[in-house]
Amino acid sequence: MDRIYRHQRHVYDLTRRPYLLGREHLLDRLAPPPRGHVLEIACGTGRNLAGVLRRHPEVCVYGLDISAEMLATAAKRLGRRARLESGDARSFDAGALFGRQGFDGVILSYSLSMIPDWRGALSEAARHLAPGGELHVVDFGDQSCMPRWFDAGLRAWLRRFHVAPRDDLARALSAEAEAIGGTAVWAPLRRSYAQYGVLMRQA
Repeated sequence: MDRIYRHQRHVYDLTRRPYLLGREHLLDRLAPPPRGHVLEIACGTGRNLAGVLRRHPEVCVYGLDISAEMLATAAKRLGRRARLESGDARSFDAGALFGRQGFDGVILSYSLSMIPDWRGALSEAARHLAPGGELHVVDFGDQSCMPRWFDAGLRAWLRRFHVAPRDDLARALSAEAEAIGGTAVWAPLRRSYAQYGVLMRQA
């Protein structure tokens, strides 16, 4: 990952903006409590965490990423406003890394489509929710409302970067919610180009 992002990190946000749709939708709906704690898993350049702080300057934010190169960019952007640590989305010890086990908000933004064991990453994210916490997920959709040529072309292009839309994300999100005694909601965005879901843990 460091080899991939060593140079890409400098232009990542500019080049991804046209097609990583739905991220602002997620950030606008994230509603952590005052002085709450928000973790982004696979935080990349820190772009989303900066968005959280613009909307909720009183919260504490945390970022986890497997790439030291991306974390360097995130650290430059966020400075002391965030605690950033290196770790694997599929298995990490938040207590050891961040000094806390549960978070009021957890974000997965266009990351599950890049993680081979994405269900493991989803379970790990849900595991780190505090009582009453919410897991917000946005990623590529199933393109079911798009023309077939668009769907085929997008998936072929994404495969070049080892990215795959998770067509059964809604089902997986509901299963994770049931496993922790919570609830989940899901909706397609932009004619199913993207999808957005929220898993809510009981207080």
